Amino acid sequence: MHFLFRLSLPIIGLLAGRPLVAATSLTNPLGSVTNPDQVIANVISTFLGIVGGIALIIFVYGGFLMLISSGNPEKVKKGRDALMWATLGLVVIFGSYGLAELIFQTLGVG
Repeated sequence: MHFLFRLSLPIIGLLAGRPLVAATSLTNPLGSVTNPDQVIANVISTFLGIVGGIALIIFVYGGFLMLISSGNPEKVKKGRDALMWATLGLVVIFGSYGLAELIFQTLGVG
């Protein structure tokens, strides 16, 4: 019985002169981004920002290790290595950001 009621609803709607599907509009979840180039540029910029934040955390960690080393050469070396690798990571991050910006400007993307 319930099945017949559901089946008859579209027929009743047609007889009443109402459309079966209401008009809806979808909003763009990406905001004003309309082409794939802008999406890729936003993804790369976001990724580089996250990786830069991770490098900052490693800087703080390396400095903290050196601070609490109490003169222990192994802990000092571990903290110094963390600072060195974080610095190298930042050089790579800034280099890739500059390269990405150069490519985006060459292609004319935001």
